[in-house]
Amino acid sequence: EEAKSYHNYPLIRVPDPEGCHDNWVEHYWEDFGNYLDEFYEGINVVYTHELYRYNDEMKRFIIDSIVMKEKIREVINKYRGRTKLPADWIPFEPICEKCGRIGTSKVLDVDLNEYKVKYRCSCGFEGKTSMENGKLMWRLEWVAVWRVLNVSFEPYGKDHATPGGSRDSCNDLALNVFGFNPPVGLAYEWVGYVKGGVDMGDMGSSDFIGFTPKKWLEVAEPEVLKFLYLLNPPMKRIVLSLERVPLYVDRYDRAERLYYGIEKATIPKEKLENIVKSYVYSQKEKPPKDPPYQISFLHAVALVQTIPDTDDIITEAIKRIEKTTKRKLHLSSFEIDRLKRRLTNARNWLINYAPHHYKISVLEKLSEDIITKLDPKILPLIKELYANFQSITWEEEEIKRAMINVKRRDRREEILFFKTLYLVFFGREYGPRIAPYLSILDKEFVLNRLQETIRVLLLKINGADLPKIF
Repeated sequence: EEAKSYHNYPLIRVPDPEGCHDNWVEHYWEDFGNYLDEFYEGINVVYTHELYRYNDEMKRFIIDSIVMKEKIREVINKYRGRTKLPADWIPFEPICEKCGRIGTSKVLDVDLNEYKVKYRCSCGFEGKTSMENGKLMWRLEWVAVWRVLNVSFEPYGKDHATPGGSRDSCNDLALNVFGFNPPVGLAYEWVGYVKGGVDMGDMGSSDFIGFTPKKWLEVAEPEVLKFLYLLNPPMKRIVLSLERVPLYVDRYDRAERLYYGIEKATIPKEKLENIVKSYVYSQKEKPPKDPPYQISFLHAVALVQTIPDTDDIITEAIKRIEKTTKRKLHLSSFEIDRLKRRLTNARNWLINYAPHHYKISVLEKLSEDIITKLDPKILPLIKELYANFQSITWEEEEIKRAMINVKRRDRREEILFFKTLYLVFFGREYGPRIAPYLSILDKEFVLNRLQETIRVLLLKINGADLPKIF
């Protein structure tokens, strides 16, 4: 009900609903504007209300618009269907000095020398105000911003791109009324948003669907989001969810490996070029000459679950990585900062967005309940995995490759294979990709657990009573 009382108010004049900022704009801009430099340095934010008050070129544009109002009305009416602008139309909307609303007043007269308009508001008030206190109709404002800010390129939503739509009408105004070329345009599809597995529709500020840059940066690097936008054609709808961050980061990390030639491409050349270029253009600076140290997002998710909140996350992480891989890490300051950010993002994601099955704890020993659930038919595959693990460097990609090389006859056997691994290490029948989680465990622990599993399965095959196994 309180919000309704501010209907037709300029947002800059609507109070902050939380009471912590001067107005609505400052409150909701904070989680957006304060984080833009993370995505691209040198962004200059322009507030339209400041253009109206302080920009002389904007004032000249408004005066020109009023002088050429007949020509403007003629152009706009070509695109308005049945509802035409009336003959007495003035292309300016003042803010009522009594009720504070905009779009509720009729301009009665214009004094260009004083830069003022006389108006009558639907609230009954009649007065005279400076044209700094109001705005152009939105189509004209769009054209004004192009000229005043010298815009050369501007993407816009697909709703503006329909033939004979708003973009066409603004192009017409720029070319045929104000005599300048409109910016090069690029239409784009809207971005969908999924929360809790439910498609919430397209992101939008008016109905608060989506996430802010602040929320994204809590769980992933800015380059990842830029990469996702660059990778997809502008008119292809993409759907984003903070719950799917590991998937997005994996795609970005793979692009990085392809860029450095660490991973060999098995995709068409054109697709590879698109991936690599999207990676390069997502960077704020030129990528380092040598490939930086990389751990997967899920590896980080697994790792942070072994590090208490009170510990120095980067020191402990490096210590644990070195312990499990049995080799020393020599990281640059850039790589340390990058690793710390990945770990911090992973912890935030785990706390705020991760499905339950990503939260794991390692079984200290095989309980009777777990042993009862083990199927002896899987023994040959566990033996093969044990043999594969013995000879590898203890790193996520090597672990993954060793598991892939275990020969499964069919989908049923594959499901049973992974079910067994989840059971003997984490006490559950399913979970996230297991390689990142195994990589944080000591290799000897994993081999010993597999040996124990093999022994138990052999005893079950030989008909030993379960109580005698313990």
